[in-house]
Amino acid sequence: MSTRRRFLQTGLAASATLSAAASLSPRLFAAGQDTKKLGYALVGLGRLSTGQLAPALQKTEHAKLAAVVSGTPSKREEWRKKYDLGDHVYSYEEYDQLADDDAVDVIYIVLPNGLHAEYTIRGAETGKHVFCEKPMANTAEECRQMIAACEKAGVKLGIGYRCQFEPHHLRAIEAVRSGEIGELRGLGAGFGFTMPADADPDQKLHWRLDRSLAGGGPLMDVGIYALQFCRYITGREPVAVTAQTTLTDPVKFRQVEETLGWTMTFPSVLGDDLPEPLRAQVTASCVTTYNFSGFNQGEAFGPDGSVLLKPAYSYTGLKGFVKGEPMNLDTPDQFAVEIDAFSQSVKNGTPFKCPGEEGLRDLLAIEAIYKAAETGRRTEVAKV
Repeated sequence: MSTRRRFLQTGLAASATLSAAASLSPRLFAAGQDTKKLGYALVGLGRLSTGQLAPALQKTEHAKLAAVVSGTPSKREEWRKKYDLGDHVYSYEEYDQLADDDAVDVIYIVLPNGLHAEYTIRGAETGKHVFCEKPMANTAEECRQMIAACEKAGVKLGIGYRCQFEPHHLRAIEAVRSGEIGELRGLGAGFGFTMPADADPDQKLHWRLDRSLAGGGPLMDVGIYALQFCRYITGREPVAVTAQTTLTDPVKFRQVEETLGWTMTFPSVLGDDLPEPLRAQVTASCVTTYNFSGFNQGEAFGPDGSVLLKPAYSYTGLKGFVKGEPMNLDTPDQFAVEIDAFSQSVKNGTPFKCPGEEGLRDLLAIEAIYKAAETGRRTEVAKV
């Protein structure tokens, strides 16, 4: 059964406790110690680690902050004191020493996109499990190398798709697959924000405008959320895309796209185990941008109404509607939920909902979108 179908069948239970498996990894757990919290090493202490991940690791039931890796001495000392990390603080030159740190079970890569592949592969070689932020890498080939490295080392690889664990998104999937809006006929999704006026790719503070570090512009950064939404709502992979870019500031956006709109075609399926409302051909229309704010939504359309998430991809404050009726759901700490889910997968030896193959599928679609934008032609999406 495909990962995509498995997600649809099990998605609503994603944030619940996973059942215990019969055996646990002897490397991590002795008999009677299956309640141990896994130690996470955060690699990269930027805004996400500081504002989201470190706080989330104070709330998790199956994980804890055990170590950090940073290139800034002052940050290393600050985190050492704040989180009582003792000697479990490393520079990037000391990264490979994580292999000998028994307090660390999982390495969490929170670096610019262009560094994901290198640090995931090196992380796998330490014998630790690896959790990597999205997008998984700059290219599909790098994704394949990361998957292969983790398989060779016998460690798990997870990708940080927090929305796949979020209640509003899970309710949207349930509403669509159960036929509450009738047969799924179309999708619309988008996410964007305004890049600061003083942003420049030559300044390290704005690495998102540096193609070597970011891999692309808003599509890689926030547009990937819209891409993900369409993929898990349909339960299928796009077969072809069209795309077009818009540019108003050729100086600031000389390396990456500024605004990009694209369509994706999801083919009809027959004799498949997908629910009947998801079997017809569907076209998705998406937009991502660094040129304007307030665009943060995902919507699924059927003959009997729509399912709308707006805002859809924020850390907090999400709102959802089914045929105009509010979902009235809380938004838990999305990072804590996904970290706990990955930790349970490691502890129980069970599959994780968002493995490396999930990140690879996004990059295959993204590469097709960029090619379509460059050539102006409909482009097929390569298969895994």
